[in-house]
Amino acid sequence: MDVSVGITAYNEGWNIRNLMESLLNQKLNKVKIKEVIIVSSGSTDNTDEIVGKYSKKYKKIKLIVQKCREGKYSAINKFLKAAKSDILILESADTIPEEHAIENLCIPFKDSRIGIVASRPVPKSQNNGFMGFLIGTQWDMHHKMSLKKPKFGEMISFRKFFGRIGRTAVDEEYIAMLIKESGYKPFYADNAIVYNFGPESIKDFLLQKRRINCGHLELKKRYGYKASSMDLCLKFKVFLKKFQNIKYMARNFHYMVFAFLLDNIGRVLGLWDYCIKRNHDVWRVVGRPKNFKTNPR
Repeated sequence: MDVSVGITAYNEGWNIRNLMESLLNQKLNKVKIKEVIIVSSGSTDNTDEIVGKYSKKYKKIKLIVQKCREGKYSAINKFLKAAKSDILILESADTIPEEHAIENLCIPFKDSRIGIVASRPVPKSQNNGFMGFLIGTQWDMHHKMSLKKPKFGEMISFRKFFGRIGRTAVDEEYIAMLIKESGYKPFYADNAIVYNFGPESIKDFLLQKRRINCGHLELKKRYGYKASSMDLCLKFKVFLKKFQNIKYMARNFHYMVFAFLLDNIGRVLGLWDYCIKRNHDVWRVVGRPKNFKTNPR
């Protein structure tokens, strides 16, 4: 099974080398990475230089440079136009896939009814204390929700039957909407693990939360599509199940209350942005780890 990997990047010099090394060293059996296409949008750091060196050494690695940031959806459209495979993988540049992730993310396509597959993001946070608890709890809940109703983000695979996507701040869910509308089924590959870096501060967490919530509200308004994270009933059930351990709940009660409060503040801010029609197509990057060591190769 030939697949094309697309990576959208903006000033990702701190991690892009690690990401490419991880993709080059994937454990593959029934899947072949035909090409890795990095779309660098207005990067002003050493992202283009690093990718350029890799593209000279490995023919499968290709660099597309956008002079200005026009929004992630625009970079994705560049990838869609250039990709040659029928199965595509879209991955955020601030992630690192586990060595079996690509294989596990694509095997479900053996079922012709499957049109899109979600991975399982696992935080690689350097934070302890409250932020570590907040990010860890968020992604654990997303995992449990995805077991019932897949949530799409960080890294997804899908069948290529469309050439572009429209303006959106939540591109993975937009793609999922197109796939579902075409009659294909979604799938959650919980064994396709991709490590990500969560927000480093409460401010960054709220910036990310409001952008995502605003984007989800826009999708619901324009297309009637509802992302799984907007299913508050499902979210509440998962929340209750996670904290049914009395000892755990008592030990982390203050963290839990604050996390619940921040989550809802982020939702309210997203609703406000949606009401005033604030554009999040080109969004502020969050989650840059401090003192993160890159692969020296």
